[in-house]
Amino acid sequence: MPRFAILIHDHPFLHWDFLLEQGSTCWTWRLLQSPDAASQIPAEPLPDHRIHYLDYEGPVSGDRGNVTRWDYGTFDLLSDQPEKVVVMLHGQQIIGEVTMLQNENGSWQWHRQLM
Repeated sequence: MPRFAILIHDHPFLHWDFLLEQGSTCWTWRLLQSPDAASQIPAEPLPDHRIHYLDYEGPVSGDRGNVTRWDYGTFDLLSDQPEKVVVMLHGQQIIGEVTMLQNENGSWQWHRQLM
């Protein structure tokens, strides 16, 4: 099963990086609120990250702050469309369906089905 991680990242401001393993890289979004705070969170797509970050905690090269794993586990890919990615997370903190959805204006949001 592919893996996921949610990292607390303190640079350039406090945010959470949501990574989904896709082969040798990870699709990545910056979540602008803690994933436990709300069922809908503004998000920003980031360039693919190295798979190394699924297990990494510590300083990020180039003086880009530090990361700490907030959650991790495996996921099932339920839907993979350019504007909508749906996954079932099997994490230590989050177990359930998450949708990354691109809105009509191009912005992204994390949608979590609260159980």
